[in-house]
Amino acid sequence: MLKASNFCRWAMLLITYTVGISSGLYAQNAVFKPHYVNMTEVGGLFGRVVYDVRWSVPTIQEVENRLSLTIQTFNGVQLKPRLAVGATVGVDWYKTALLTPIAAGVRYDLVSTPKNVHLFGTLDAGYGFNWLQVDGTGYDTKGGMMLNPGLGLKFGFKSGSAMLLSLTYKRQEAKVTKPLGWQEVEKWEDRVYNRMALRLGFMF
Repeated sequence: MLKASNFCRWAMLLITYTVGISSGLYAQNAVFKPHYVNMTEVGGLFGRVVYDVRWSVPTIQEVENRLSLTIQTFNGVQLKPRLAVGATVGVDWYKTALLTPIAAGVRYDLVSTPKNVHLFGTLDAGYGFNWLQVDGTGYDTKGGMMLNPGLGLKFGFKSGSAMLLSLTYKRQEAKVTKPLGWQEVEKWEDRVYNRMALRLGFMF
């Protein structure tokens, strides 16, 4: 028959062993596993444009505020709890150009709070294509390089999805060939769209 002291010792060993196994199983289950992530956003591109007034002599320049619609979706892999990498596809409606940027993208959580609110950094770099653009007679619009860094807030839900609010700077290059005038050999315009993008969306 076991003495009381021996019984207590064996009981403590059994409890310790059980707790150790349970902790090990929990740690294995708690290990992060990379998974698919989607962030789809819609918003506006805000900017100011300086342009020459047609037929003015001498040349007169005017400034005008511009607001354009932008839609984009980021599809990638959540490699780590804070880091996601993937590709971004979007559509940007400028006043005279409809461009489709395709880019490599990174999303990284900079700060997290106990209430599941995260401040994240975002960076997309790629090329804006003219696939959806329709030009008038004599015009030919081509896209160019695109860069889009910024910051955002992610409001997490218990389901694992989240609402997104982001503010970024977008730089999009483009080139437009225009109809030739009298005695003109070539006529083109290099454009750089510098915009602040305010977007609202969801992460799944």
